[in-house]
Amino acid sequence: MAGPLAGLKVVEMAGIGPGPFCAMVLADLGANVVSIDRPGAATRPGHDALNRSRSARLTLDLRAAQPLQDLLGLIERADVLLEGFRPGVMERLGLGPDVCLKRNTRLVYGRMTGWGQFGPLARAAGHDINYIALTGALHAIGRAGQAPVAPLNYVGDFGGGAMLLAVGLLAALHERSQSGQGQVVDAAMTDGAALLSAMMYGMKAAGQWSNQRGKNMLDTGSHFYDTYACADGRYVAIGAIEPQFYALLRQHCGLEQDAEFDAQMNAADWPKLKARLAEVFRQRTRDEWCALMEGTDVCFAPVLDWDEAPRHPHNVARETFVTVDGTVQPAPAPRFSRTEPERPKGKAAAAPVLDVLRAWGLDGETADRLGA
Repeated sequence: MAGPLAGLKVVEMAGIGPGPFCAMVLADLGANVVSIDRPGAATRPGHDALNRSRSARLTLDLRAAQPLQDLLGLIERADVLLEGFRPGVMERLGLGPDVCLKRNTRLVYGRMTGWGQFGPLARAAGHDINYIALTGALHAIGRAGQAPVAPLNYVGDFGGGAMLLAVGLLAALHERSQSGQGQVVDAAMTDGAALLSAMMYGMKAAGQWSNQRGKNMLDTGSHFYDTYACADGRYVAIGAIEPQFYALLRQHCGLEQDAEFDAQMNAADWPKLKARLAEVFRQRTRDEWCALMEGTDVCFAPVLDWDEAPRHPHNVARETFVTVDGTVQPAPAPRFSRTEPERPKGKAAAAPVLDVLRAWGLDGETADRLGA
């Protein structure tokens, strides 16, 4: 294994969404991740990017005594245990923090839930859209006069959930290097989504952001921070906030002499100026605007679809996308100057399960049972 997390041993209790994403990030960066499936779990297709780069996948019936004890033996050798069940599920399986930390005092026990391990909603079902609704984030996303728009599941599942769980795990591992002790990391998507909104809460307190959706500088309220349709029905994205960038936007749009555009931050004029800019952008195709603005300081980009993005010259140059098991998917991030991770591995490149388990230090009999 290569990468900055090479040598880190992670047991992942397989699930959906943010848990697998967090485990994918760790595996991409070199961690040795063994994933535990329950019997009858749906087979994961080769194009499921969230489940790439695992060292091994095991199917265990944890209702039986021997598989449970074998898994505890694996957890004894792990640095991290990662689970994303509702509160109480791991305890009922006999794998709660008290049991696991008694067996392995250095274990970092990562818990991913929507509502957190405690609180009035802790045991209720939910999904990303519910978690970000409770934090104020969903209310802020959308255009004026329209309903809030769910930003796929980026804000709750992956940003506020999985990425902050990864940060928490790494922070706990850093602390362990000094104390020698493991601990529990309680990552709630509600907490994380709220944290992602820190800047907006600060701007709201300063009187620079309102509760009116689509009326603020960064939520499509302003004319200089929005998307615009072009002559061919495709879109471009403009983010010309700073005065020098705004001046370039005006110049490239032929509006440098139009006095109405002088008062950039006069919010009362934004709807009128937005309509004017929309007329301008409809006069050329997206590719024509790219030829005019891309690579300048206008703060411009074409709005690319899932098929176009991997082919863009910038993404090609940086190898932002890779192909794993015949599927185009994002490459690991971020980049490292000295401990560059390996390219993500698909099913065909996975090491034999028994080799992985023996490398964890399991005896031959236990490894044979787990790998059967």
